[in-house]
Parts: sequence; C-alpha cells; structure tokens
Amino acid sequence: MSKSEKKKGQKPEKEIEEKTEEKTESAADEQQENSDADNKQSDALKQELDKQKEAYLRLAAEYDNYRKRTANEKASIYSDATAKAVQEILTVADSLEMAQKSVENAPEEFKKGIELVAAQMASALAKLNVESFGEVGDEFDPQLHNAVSKIDSDELGENTIAQVFQLGYKSGDKIIRHAMVQVANCD
Repeated sequence: MSKSEKKKGQKPEKEIEEKTEEKTESAADEQQENSDADNKQSDALKQELDKQKEAYLRLAAEYDNYRKRTANEKASIYSDATAKAVQEILTVADSLEMAQKSVENAPEEFKKGIELVAAQMASALAKLNVESFGEVGDEFDPQLHNAVSKIDSDELGENTIAQVFQLGYKSGDKIIRHAMVQVANCD
C-alpha cells in the first residue's frame, strides 16, 4: 500500500483523539445525567418513605388513643352501672340504719338480727368499693355534702358538720349520693 492509500484508510490521529474525547465527554455527561436522575429518584423515594412513615405513626397513635379511650369507657360503664345499682340499694341501708337506732327497747335477739343484717349490708357495699362519708364533726365540703340547714354553735368550729340526716356514699372518686347535713357556723 502506498502512503496515500494508508492516509485514506487511516484517520488522522487528531481526529481519533477528538472523537475519543467526545465519547469520553458524552459518557461522562451521560453518567452525570444518570447520577442526577438517580439522585432525583432517590430523593423522591425518600420523600415517599417519609410520608408513609408519618402516616403509619399517625395511624399507630390513633389506634393507641382509641384503645385507651375504649378501656376508660369500659371502666366508666362498670363504675356507672355499679353506682346505679348501689343507689337503689341505699334506701335499704338507710332503713337498716334507722332500725338500729330505734331498737333500744326491743328484745336482744331482735337487736342482734338487725345488727347482723346491717353488717351484711356494710360488707356487701365494701366488696363493691363503696364507702360512706359525712360524720358529725367533719369539715363541710360542698363537693361531698348537701347542706340542708345551718346553725350557730359555740361548741363546733366553723364549717363543721353538726348533724347528719343522711349518709353520703362514694365509689372511688365517684359520688353516688351526697350526704345531707346540717352545718355549724357557716356563712
């Protein structure tokens, strides 16, 4: 082959270098574009993951609140039902208390029978976590006591219960019935 044929068959070295550089640059540009696209896609996926995570946490919190609320409602329903049932029974407890006070001249067996029935009533109320309140000498509390009258007394302190007409009952913090009392030295 002659020189001219070689020159025709071969590309000049500069051309080859330029094409190689172009290919390298285009490969680098393409790589950069792919990298940018991957970063954008990665950022989009991270944002979507964050949204899903937040939605999951909200759902978990809502479920936890629902569970607590229903547990409180169940406890409240039990407490309310117990209070209503006890409220109906309190008239029997009041009658037993009056009977105990009025059997002074009755035979001993009769007194003992009433005392036993009153003790059974007190035991039943204790099993239901019901306790009485409103004793003479206690400080008057309008949250617990219903003042039906007032007196002035030198023997008792200010806002002191002088007489109890009807005992009050409560179960835990729930008032079943307020005590009806007479209050001494109140304004």
